[in-house]
Amino acid sequence: MSRVHDGLPASEGITFGRVRILEWEAPDVPHLTLDQDQAEVEVERFHAARDWSRERLGELQEKVSQRLGSMEARIFDPQLLMLDDVEVVEGTVRYIRENRLSAARAFQWRMLELQTRWVRTANPMVLDRLNDLEDLQIRVLRRLMGLPDAGEVASDGEITIMVARNLTPTLVVQMDPDHVRGLATDQGTRTSHWAILARSLEIPAVVGLVDLYRSATEGEDAILDGRIGRIILDPTERDQDVYRRRQIRIQEWEGELVQLSQEDAVTLDGQPVSLRANLDLPGEAGRALEHGAEGVGLFRTEFLVVGRSGMPGEEEQYQAYKHVAETFPNRAVFIRTFDLGGDKFPMFLHMPAEENPFLGWRAIRVCLDRLELFRPQLRAILRATAHGDIRILLPLVNDVEEVVRVRELLGEEEAALKRDGIPFSSGYKLGALIETPAAALDAAELARHCDFFSIGTNDLVQYTLAVDRTNARLAHLYNPFHPSVVRQLHQVSRVSRAAGIEVSVCGEMAANPLGAFLLLGLDIDALSVAWPSLPEVKKVVRSFRIEDARTAARKALAAPTSRDVTACLAEGIGSAVDLYAFSGRWSLSLP
Repeated sequence: MSRVHDGLPASEGITFGRVRILEWEAPDVPHLTLDQDQAEVEVERFHAARDWSRERLGELQEKVSQRLGSMEARIFDPQLLMLDDVEVVEGTVRYIRENRLSAARAFQWRMLELQTRWVRTANPMVLDRLNDLEDLQIRVLRRLMGLPDAGEVASDGEITIMVARNLTPTLVVQMDPDHVRGLATDQGTRTSHWAILARSLEIPAVVGLVDLYRSATEGEDAILDGRIGRIILDPTERDQDVYRRRQIRIQEWEGELVQLSQEDAVTLDGQPVSLRANLDLPGEAGRALEHGAEGVGLFRTEFLVVGRSGMPGEEEQYQAYKHVAETFPNRAVFIRTFDLGGDKFPMFLHMPAEENPFLGWRAIRVCLDRLELFRPQLRAILRATAHGDIRILLPLVNDVEEVVRVRELLGEEEAALKRDGIPFSSGYKLGALIETPAAALDAAELARHCDFFSIGTNDLVQYTLAVDRTNARLAHLYNPFHPSVVRQLHQVSRVSRAAGIEVSVCGEMAANPLGAFLLLGLDIDALSVAWPSLPEVKKVVRSFRIEDARTAARKALAAPTSRDVTACLAEGIGSAVDLYAFSGRWSLSLP
């Protein structure tokens, strides 16, 4: 019998291969007591290992810069900074001299201390920073102990699905996508630095699998589905047949990419739909354009801060926003202000420990409290408005006072730019990301202060159903077709039309065929999805009639259960779309 493990999707794609167990952990370091005259020798060995690690990381950074782009290359900045961190260096040297420990043992002690401190005093979800620390720890220790470097461990020419407790950026960047066809880890998040690299390298990945490392067997067959976050070990012939058919369908759609990118996103009966892209990095803008994006519906700006030891400068931000705006001339680019907190923690903010971080100090709350971070971003965005149709998107808005305060800050920064003679466009738009039931219920009042709404269905579903969307154990309860969610979507759409402002959706729901069908039926005709999904969604949109979608949406609004909502939509879309190819994306009971 096959064994199915469900986690969280981190990089899209379906792949087949044999499992390779990657044992990449800090080596056991023997406890050795040194003679006093050996201490300085060990100090020099430690500094030499640091110098070597710095040089090696620099080589990897340059490799990534040439292969993927300068923004992706900055993923290695935190480790380079840690190599010179006073706490790391002086703490290790002190242990060597005062405790007469070997360089390896002293460094290991210092790393364990820092890991314990960060876990105890920082938010427990600060996983990315700990992952960088672990990466650095392994690299330096292996150098001190004369063990092979990451490159020798990570690739052996086999075609594999790599299974590990966790991965690191330095491991992933050295993997050859022609041989490493998939990545599956017990730990990690979608925002882990290695997961970002996996997406850039187009290697399918699943994270949060909890106990896969212990359950998997070296060399056994496996199927990995990075679209839904699943790996099947020892798959049956039926499993393989199902996924090969899905893979063939995806490949067929990809084969239509060039043609689809030139065609309009319009329903069979002539309803135009704005299909935009969600971006994590500026370098993805060009790929999104190739995939037919009609602008950017969500540009996540956290890449500028997560993993950094200092705040990003205004000029650096301006150049990033300008690049995306110039990639999409005469198209809307929605720039989301920093959505920090939850599972995203920049080093310099010293986020407080919170029992419920997704209900705590995050998003617009952080920005309005830390104006030394927020003002430079607003100023950089304003400067970018001179290069395109820039729209400012505020995350996790619950109260009109938050929007009013941001408008005041924008007015102050506009005045400063005018005094400095720096060009910007005063015609930009400001809007709210509707992500909570409070915002949906208060949409009529928010609409008086906003130029547009964008609905973030990922968080809206999470907060409505009280289900943590990052918890693999609760995945079956996370259902975007719950009647309460459908009615909130309808409420926000109705209010937006009455107020004469645009409403769009930038959550994962828009990338699902039934989701897109429902949203268009609710008269939400602007969708933003991950750029690899654009051709797929466009094909769906071009396959049904808007009147059928509206009829199905009316029935769905009256449906008493999630199953009934899904049935109404599946019946309405009928044979227009091959739902079988998509059914694995969501836990749906399709007729």
